[in-house]
Amino acid sequence: MKAAVVTSFDAAPEFGDFDEPLAGEGETVVMVGAAPLSPIVRALAAGRHYAGARSPGFVAGVDGVGTDPDGRRVYFLFPKAPFGSMAERALVSSTMLVPVPEELADDQAAAIATAGLASWIALTRRAKLQNGETVLVTGANGAAGRMALQLARHLGASKTVAVARTPDRLEGLDADVKIALNDSADEALCAQFDAGIDIVLDFVWGEPASRILKAAASNRGSPRGEPRLRYVQLGTLAGDVIPLRGDMLRGSGLELLGSGIGSVPVKELLAGAGELLAASPAAGFAPPFQTLPLNRVAEAWSGNPKVRYIIQPNRI
Repeated sequence: MKAAVVTSFDAAPEFGDFDEPLAGEGETVVMVGAAPLSPIVRALAAGRHYAGARSPGFVAGVDGVGTDPDGRRVYFLFPKAPFGSMAERALVSSTMLVPVPEELADDQAAAIATAGLASWIALTRRAKLQNGETVLVTGANGAAGRMALQLARHLGASKTVAVARTPDRLEGLDADVKIALNDSADEALCAQFDAGIDIVLDFVWGEPASRILKAAASNRGSPRGEPRLRYVQLGTLAGDVIPLRGDMLRGSGLELLGSGIGSVPVKELLAGAGELLAASPAAGFAPPFQTLPLNRVAEAWSGNPKVRYIIQPNRI
């Protein structure tokens, strides 16, 4: 079969031939219709994801949408190595499949899952958003950040705050408050935390996180106790490490959480994907994406990092 094969951690996957998957007991071979190129896919293909690196010689892709042998359209997660989702067929545990609504095309469903699953899980499993709460999103201009704003509203947030590096990156975002991380951002951030932020979804970490955490914890320490603030770490596009003062935690209601592989059971990730996709037709979730055929996977790999690419093996 044709596949996007990781032959080196220093180069994009190569379009070529790969062994056909054969299903054993409790396994399913899925005919792949669409597979997203997400940050985790890039990290695994570069041998630098925290979940652990395989040796080169595997098919890229950790999730996708396709058809099972009974003709059912499914979303699948974590194909069995060395098979990945960026191939004509993928080998998947039969427990790692959820149905895809007929209203969603393969590439649309894959785009919704890859852009929205992280924030859906963070809001429903980790931070446990309550109706009427306020959610701040960092990196709000990215595909995942844009979806996070939509999902926060859908799940009951009464107010959303979008944070991005520059004013132009905030244009067109559907948020109640927009803050660019310029020289006046610290004052604006403090004002929002004074007004009340319940949840932060952080897709970037690094220097932006340092500024936001400082604003969140500054001038706190009320004898009556400070309100709870759930800060959920989801990505490290701006840096892996930040300085953190201990008294920021002691003097505020700040709770630092992570959401991802390891902090959430895989079965919950899959369940969340099923919930997200089931809600999508009525909610109208529509993340931006660009679809490319499998033989142009190298083009997607070197393409605009702001674009969420969806690879379709059955497209020419």
